[in-house]
Amino acid sequence: MVTSIRRDVLITLRKNKGWLQKDVVEKLKNDYNIIISESYYGMIEQGVRTPSLKVAHAISELFGVITTKIFLNTNTTKCCF
Repeated sequence: MVTSIRRDVLITLRKNKGWLQKDVVEKLKNDYNIIISESYYGMIEQGVRTPSLKVAHAISELFGVITTKIFLNTNTTKCCF
């Protein structure tokens, strides 16, 4: 069973701006010419879907944070020694 990791940082960033998921989707469309559904964006927030690099970068720019702050989970990296 694969466990998804909620992207709480992304959810917090959105809520701090007072935006709904549909607001983010609309801003991605208008500002970055990226068209995704509200449902798909919700799955990104819930960690069910991983966006393409282009979409992840646009989302990061929209919120003014570096991409890795939202989309890189450093706890999953394990040492191979």
